[in-house]
Amino acid sequence: MSTSSQSAIRNPQSEIYPPLEAVELQTSSTPSGTVLWLHGLGADGYDFVPVVREIEALGVPALRYVFPHAPMRPVTINGGQVMRAWYDILGTELVRHEDEAAIRESQRAVEALIAREVGRGVPRARIVLTGFSQGAAITLQTGLRQREPLAGLMALSGYLPLAAALPAERAPQSAHVPIFMAHGAGDPVIPPARATASRDALRSLGYTVQWHEYPMQHSVCADELRDIAAFLQATFR
Repeated sequence: MSTSSQSAIRNPQSEIYPPLEAVELQTSSTPSGTVLWLHGLGADGYDFVPVVREIEALGVPALRYVFPHAPMRPVTINGGQVMRAWYDILGTELVRHEDEAAIRESQRAVEALIAREVGRGVPRARIVLTGFSQGAAITLQTGLRQREPLAGLMALSGYLPLAAALPAERAPQSAHVPIFMAHGAGDPVIPPARATASRDALRSLGYTVQWHEYPMQHSVCADELRDIAAFLQATFR
């Protein structure tokens, strides 16, 4: 049976973020690992909770899922409207106008989530970091800079942020972390060319990237869920 709860996680490094709240779901009382799943712009931690049942039915082993809520912040591209966001979107040009301070702040907040799982007895080699859209960007930002590598990274409908900084900042210890990237061929929010450029940048640095493209827009489809399930099965085998 599945159990769920909400928890607050304090990040002592952060003076900007309030304590992160997270939705938790366990598919067993003895999970074999943890998936940290970051939502996209304007959503919240509940957004991907329904996916758990679907991938569990596809044979994913018993796991703990942690779905944090990003903090509320004004988003420039949306007229300054306040919503949950891992960082501000300053314009449609994602490369030139990046909210570097908030991206790095979100990295530290996610690292606090990882540290909490380690404190609960989950080895880093049994933690997969996953994200959709903005969450995918923070997944790559965080996961590639870990001196103790995670089990895997899944970047769904996202891109590599602060790409120019990665060669100098990446952790050699995480050079072989498995990376799953998926994108919609008709994505109007994050153009496929931006995602493939991120894929190519990672491969040029020696990372192994599983690339999946689907006939969809900025969303998740059934074929993608099957591929996600296969990745998690292989990772937690």
